[in-house]
Amino acid sequence: MQKVVLGLAGEIASGKGTIAKYIVEKYDGSTHRFSTMLRDVAGRMYLEESRENLQKISTIFRQNFSEDILSKVIFHDADNDAHPVIAVDGVRRFSDIFYLREMPNFKLVYVEADIEKRFERIKKRRENTDDAGKTLEQFKKDQEQEAEAQIRALKEGADYVVDNNGDFTDLYAQIDNIIKSYQS
Repeated sequence: MQKVVLGLAGEIASGKGTIAKYIVEKYDGSTHRFSTMLRDVAGRMYLEESRENLQKISTIFRQNFSEDILSKVIFHDADNDAHPVIAVDGVRRFSDIFYLREMPNFKLVYVEADIEKRFERIKKRRENTDDAGKTLEQFKKDQEQEAEAQIRALKEGADYVVDNNGDFTDLYAQIDNIIKSYQS
């Protein structure tokens, strides 16, 4: 099988991380996250790893270096990765996939889930320091932040749209079907 690179896009807590974890476990794959480099910078600067701080760091890099600076990092990480299936978690804007589209077998996968389900997930996982105390209204407001605003538009350019309103079995079957299409 040729190397398959799946760019995972979707709104906050839509299931991108769940898919990435599944790819690692089932397909001996790997995952690269846009937020990892941002968290690295936040940690090095002793900043709280809040959604707001990570968005600010992203904006600073993109405004001062180039809109595709984060995409370049992810492209090189994925290109140098020898795993058979790679998940690129956290695609948020078209510039994020500019370089990735040059890779053979890169596909953009848009992950959908209802806002109420996504809100429940974010409260449970507490990935960012400010997630635990969030209200539904604050969560809805987060969807309108600059770093999140372009995500919905990616659905139109996606190679696949995955519905994550069901259970894990249904979600995994959709991912298996995508990957199987490259195994010949």
